Amino acid sequence: MKLKILVSLFGLMVVDNALGQELPRTYKAPEFDVEWRKPSNHPDRIVLSFGEDPSTSASVTWRTTSEIDTAYAEIAIATAAPKFWRNATTVQASTSTFDALEIDEAEVLANYHSVWFTDLKSDTTYAYRVGDGKRWSEWIQFKTAPKESLDKFSFLYVGDTQNFILELWSRLIRESYKKAPDAKFIVHAGDLVNNAHNEQQWQEWFDAGGWIHGSIGAFPIPGNHEYRNLGPEASQRSLSVQWKHQFTLPENGPEGLEETVYYMDYQNMRIIGLNSNVDHEKQAKWVEKILSETKKDWKIVTFHHPLFSASDGRDNKEWRELMKPIFDTYEVDLVLQGHDHSYARGRVSPNENVLDGVNMRDKTGTVYVVSVSGGKMYGLRKNAWEDYDAERDRAAENTQLFQVITIADKILSFESYTAVGELYDAFDLIKRVDLPNEFVERNKEAIAERRFSNTIPYQDPLPAGVEESLLLTYPGFEVGGVRFVNDMEFTGYKVRLDKGEERKELSLDVNGKILD
Repeated sequence: MKLKILVSLFGLMVVDNALGQELPRTYKAPEFDVEWRKPSNHPDRIVLSFGEDPSTSASVTWRTTSEIDTAYAEIAIATAAPKFWRNATTVQASTSTFDALEIDEAEVLANYHSVWFTDLKSDTTYAYRVGDGKRWSEWIQFKTAPKESLDKFSFLYVGDTQNFILELWSRLIRESYKKAPDAKFIVHAGDLVNNAHNEQQWQEWFDAGGWIHGSIGAFPIPGNHEYRNLGPEASQRSLSVQWKHQFTLPENGPEGLEETVYYMDYQNMRIIGLNSNVDHEKQAKWVEKILSETKKDWKIVTFHHPLFSASDGRDNKEWRELMKPIFDTYEVDLVLQGHDHSYARGRVSPNENVLDGVNMRDKTGTVYVVSVSGGKMYGLRKNAWEDYDAERDRAAENTQLFQVITIADKILSFESYTAVGELYDAFDLIKRVDLPNEFVERNKEAIAERRFSNTIPYQDPLPAGVEESLLLTYPGFEVGGVRFVNDMEFTGYKVRLDKGEERKELSLDVNGKILD
């Protein structure tokens, strides 16, 4: 019995002495002191972003206590000489007070400071630091984009962070930096946190990425979890109260959607961020204009809710019917999405069936990707994309992924990697004059497809025979979730059964007997 208690305290396998049955290992989630997420007089939550023209402009944002009402950034061209700072320029920051003391889960008072660095030299490494004139951050380096260049560059793309942020997303984002240390920016395709206004979760996000946030430009767009009621009395969901304080983004989007809808031109690519939560019609008119005006070779769009869903029960028909014709018309090359907590990559047919010696299988219209980077996982859509006007080429369940996208003149290379650095998916797009993109499948380079059935179980396993018994007791239902609980109040299984929109929540003892 003593052995059983000791092992249980450390979250290891618990042995039921009566039956000799081995129970699932329980996960001990970390607890965070309230003080951990509070600001200090020293700069924290430092995050870099680029302007519409990343060859000449960049922004940086940071946080302090409300006592720091005047703040500065210093910036200089970086050299190998340690006193490069002699050539620095000092810029006074814009300061906004973030009073969220009365907002559930925020409950903080802080000042946020931001600056735009403008008139920068292209293709140049700069170093900057931020502070109040006495307390300063370290010097942090970044590089501006070349002005007009077809040279190779890469950027990162990650889907939902959302859950287990500090615990599990940290390894993913750090592995992505190891794989692509020269990445120019990171696309965050929504749901950076689970609860929009939650200070602890935002602190986890900043801590998980650490100095990466200050060195590689962030290109974030909001997901549905960046929207939530401000309190029990509020009738409407609101954008995360932290969003516009802690991100300083291009304000070139439609009126009323600034810093949630915007675009950036990086070398020969235009990348557009949309907010799939609100004002769809307004964004459709705007994105059509933005796509029609660009002469860039590559057009990439990112937003949260997929046009072609990866997971069951998550179809976004209205959004798809609104946006897909625009993307088809203006020949968008790649769409980067989140929301579905699984992975799917596929494509639509090109506008024209041009027979020019290239096999039709090797031509493509827009390629659509859904990915997840955090620790929360859903199952794939059972019929893939069969009833969509698209074809799914690659998919994954139960796998944290990040993507490296590389553009070298007329070739776009897409690579998806697991959190331990394995190549999971890869393809190339080759741009051809007045013809559809040529598509080159590279999956032979990648590991085998991953599913719940061939990976470490995501749900806790029930005792042998219990699932079959439950499904006989509740015909037509499927097991939607299993969680083993081992604490002072209850030891046993919490099971969710689903049948369409109907749901049952059951409690089972350690032997699988229904308690309710």
